[in-house]
Amino acid sequence: MSGEISHKGIIKALSAQRILVEIINESACSACHAKGMCSAADMKEKEIEINHFSGEFHVGQTVEVVGKTSQGFKALFYGYLLPFLLIMIVLITLTSLQFSEGISGLLSLSILIPYYLILYFTRNRIRKSFEFEIKPLQ
Repeated sequence: MSGEISHKGIIKALSAQRILVEIINESACSACHAKGMCSAADMKEKEIEINHFSGEFHVGQTVEVVGKTSQGFKALFYGYLLPFLLIMIVLITLTSLQFSEGISGLLSLSILIPYYLILYFTRNRIRKSFEFEIKPLQ
């Protein structure tokens, strides 16, 4: 399906309001037979919380977690693009105001502290905008 990202996962926790699914995010080379000799192979376990679901599920069941591609772009924006833009704006502004390069660099990097604090304190509101679907695998 176009516009969707899907991953296989295993249900780790289940309640009436939410399901916690653990997915394994693998790089392309992680399935290679020589991955033990290579440092490029990586596998990361991630937990996805699903709040809206229908159907019968149980702990240990293999499922498919589906999300929209636009959610991936939104996460990329909040995690990488917006902080980069903030750093560049502050850096350019301070250097144009004749601050020294060292001070401009430190102050532009320090803008990340309030940015990530704001992101942390608004995480519950942001989390609601990331919705995933769950489908059982046969």
